[in-house]
Formats: sequence, structure tokens, C-alpha cells
Amino acid sequence: MSTQISDELKSWIGREATYTAPEELGRAAIRYFALALGDDNPLHHDEVLAQSTRHGGIIAPPTLVCETNQIFQNAPDENGYIGHSWPLPLSSSRFMRGSNEYEFHQPTRPDDRITVAWRIVDIYEKDTRKSGAMIFVVSEARYTNQRGELLAVNRETNIHQP
Repeated sequence: MSTQISDELKSWIGREATYTAPEELGRAAIRYFALALGDDNPLHHDEVLAQSTRHGGIIAPPTLVCETNQIFQNAPDENGYIGHSWPLPLSSSRFMRGSNEYEFHQPTRPDDRITVAWRIVDIYEKDTRKSGAMIFVVSEARYTNQRGELLAVNRETNIHQP
């Protein structure tokens, strides 16, 4: 059985990319994200109430740390995307998001300056009856704050269909 995974593509396993936000996350970003989600939890916008909880202040909705593009300082790509992407050596392919698995270790706070370290952990191929061979790229993003404390881990699977 032939494979579409070349040695060059396999060499991407273990590659890393790290980005650090140029500033703190901020209360406004937390409030706007919560509004966009329709999340009216007062922990995201009511400082007085939030200070009286075990959190001791405003916290972000859990997925904000994984969805914020504040850490990127790159220009948008040809599709307008400003987030991290891997320029894999694939001649041409259709890109699809496969899945995300999140682990949340502690709340993200307005004064957090986030660093994310992306790493490709696996690349494999699956043959399907309908679509033929597809390449799966699994990467892991570890988000930490300015003290190096782990906030969240996002394990993401993307699918490339040649």
C-alpha cells in the first residue's frame, strides 16, 4: 500500500512554534468574548461580584485562551486568517478542521500575558471509501501565563485531503 506521507512530511513531527502576546489579555477582551458567546456569567464582567468568589476577580470564559489571536503579530494570510498554521509540504490539499480536545488547568485572567507553544505530535494517513486517502495532522498547543503557569492545552486534529 502506498502512502502520501513522505519522509519530509514526517520530519514535521515534533516541530514547535511559540508565540507570546504583546500585552495582557484585558477585561474588554473577556467581556467582548463573553458577549459574542451569549455567556452572561457575571464572573466575566462584574468585578465586585467576581471578587467575592473563590476566583477573587474577573475570569475569562474557558475557551477564550484557545481562541484569542492577540498572540499573533503576523499579517493575515490570503484567506484573511491571522492565527497559527503549519506550512506543511503538501502539494495541494483541501483543509478541514477535524476536532479539538481541551484541558483547562486554571482560569485565564485579565492581567494574563499569554504564551502559546504549538507542537506537531503526530501525522498519519487514513483511507476512506468515499474520499480516498486523507492525512491527519495532530498538534498540541500549551497556553501559559506570564508566570509560566499552565492555563490550558488544546489538542487539535486537522485533515488534509489531497
